[in-house]
Amino acid sequence: MHKARESEELTGPQPPIPNPQFPIPNPHSPTTVTTYHTIICGAGIAGISAAYHLAVRRGVRNVLLVDERPPLTLTSDKSTECYRNWWPDPAMVALINRSIDIMEELAAESGNVFRMNRRGYLYLTADPERLPAFEQEARTPPRLGAGDLRIYRTPAETAAYRPAPPEGYRGLPDGADLLLGSAAVRRIFPYLSENVQAALHVRRAGWFSAQQLGMYLLEQARARGVELRRARITGVEPQGADRLTLHLSGNDAPVSLTTRNFVDAAGPFLAPVAGMLGVELPVHTEVHLKVAFRDPLGAVPREAPLLIWSDPQFLPWGADERGFLAEDPAARFLLDEMPPGAHTRPEGVLEGDAILLLWEYATRVLDPPVIPPPLDEMYPEIALRGMSAMLPRFREYFQRMPRPALDGGYYTKTRENRPLIGPLPVKGAYVIGALSGFGLMSSCAAGELLAAHITGGDLPSYAAAFHPARYDNPAYRQEIELLGTGGQL
Repeated sequence: MHKARESEELTGPQPPIPNPQFPIPNPHSPTTVTTYHTIICGAGIAGISAAYHLAVRRGVRNVLLVDERPPLTLTSDKSTECYRNWWPDPAMVALINRSIDIMEELAAESGNVFRMNRRGYLYLTADPERLPAFEQEARTPPRLGAGDLRIYRTPAETAAYRPAPPEGYRGLPDGADLLLGSAAVRRIFPYLSENVQAALHVRRAGWFSAQQLGMYLLEQARARGVELRRARITGVEPQGADRLTLHLSGNDAPVSLTTRNFVDAAGPFLAPVAGMLGVELPVHTEVHLKVAFRDPLGAVPREAPLLIWSDPQFLPWGADERGFLAEDPAARFLLDEMPPGAHTRPEGVLEGDAILLLWEYATRVLDPPVIPPPLDEMYPEIALRGMSAMLPRFREYFQRMPRPALDGGYYTKTRENRPLIGPLPVKGAYVIGALSGFGLMSSCAAGELLAAHITGGDLPSYAAAFHPARYDNPAYRQEIELLGTGGQL
C-alpha cells in the first residue's frame, strides 16, 4: 500500500512527486497559512457525509471541505440514486443496513426532503433452467441480515404479497418476496413479459434524490461551522509528527493550510490524491453511463420498482440491421450474447413520463479518468433494446426512439468491490472512497465510520472489512485472488 521512497527513508518526508493533474504550486508565491482539525478533499456525497458526521454528530470544529467544482457535481449527480440492503457479503449488508437506518433518521427529521421511497428492486429471469440457482441465490442475503425471504409458488399464494406504495418508506416489509412462475409474477406485475419465470422483489430498497440528500447534509454541516472552499489541492505533505500541509490553488493566490487530519474523498481521483502522499491505492475507475427518455407509452408504469433483467440476452435486431452490424468491426459484438444487468426505473414525479435506463454491456476502465467521461452514442439504442426483453412495449420505440439525454460518471472500485474507509499508512491521512456503484446508498454509514476512525470512537463490527490495511493480510489477498475480478466478497 505505502510506497516509501528511498529519499524519505534517509532524510525524512520530501515534497510530493509532481503529478500532471495536480501540479505543485510555486513555493515562492505568496501564501496564507491556516490550521484546521480536518480537511476533506472532495465535496461529493462521501466527503460531505464525512464532514456532516464530524461536525454534526461528533461536534468537531474547524472542518474544511475543498473541491474545485461545486458540491455533488462530479459523480454524485450521475447516479441512479437507488439503494438496497441486498448483498452477498455480510460486511456490505451491515454497512448498507446502517446507512439506510441513518437515511431514515434524516428523512424523519427533514420531512423527507430527499423523497426517499421503498419501491424496491425487482430482479427478473426468463430462464426456467436457472430457477433453482435463482432461488438459491435469493436465500443468501437473508442469512446475512438482509431480512426474511417469502416465497410464492402459485398465483393464489400471491394474495399474501404486500405491494410497495410509490411514495414513503415507513412501515413496509424488509427482506424480499420471491414470485415463481409466470402466472404468479404477472398477477402482481402484469406489464412484464410473459416469458418471465421468476421475480425477486427486494423490499428494503428504493431510491431518493441524491442532490437533496447531499445538500441537506451539507447545510447541516455548514450550520455547525464546516467551511467549503472552491479550490484544487495541488500537494499534501507531512509536517512533523501530527500535522500535514496542503497546497491549494484557486481564484485567490496559492494557499497553504495545515491540518491534523487529511481525508482523501476525491471520488474518481482517489488514487492521484493518495499518490501525493506516496500511497498507492488498489483501485481502478470504470466509465458508467445512463440515459433518460420520455416514455409516453407508459412502458414503465409510474409506480414500478427498479426493474433489473438478470439474464444474458441476444438483442432483437432485424435482418437488415444484423447485416449492417456484421459488416462493422466496431459494432459486430452487438450480435453476440450480451451480459445481464439491464435496468430501468421511473424518474421524477408520478404525473411525469421520464424514465432512466442503465446497462453496462461493455466494461470500460479508464485510468486516469477524464472529465467529462467519454460517452457512447450507441448506448441509448442498445439500452432501449436490452430493456425490451422484460418490457415488451419498448419494441414500439424501435422505429422512432424518444430523444435521449445521455450522461455518465465513474465507479471507483477495488478488485473485490468493497470500499476503502479508514486510516492510510501516513499519520493523519485517511480515505473514504472506492464506493463503486453504491456510493449514495452507503455514504451515510461510510461517513459515520470515517468520523469514528478520526475521532477515536467505537468502531462497528464491519470496520475491518473496509480498512485499507486489510490488504496487508496474506489470507485476504489470497481470497480476492480466488474471487477474480469484478466480484463481491
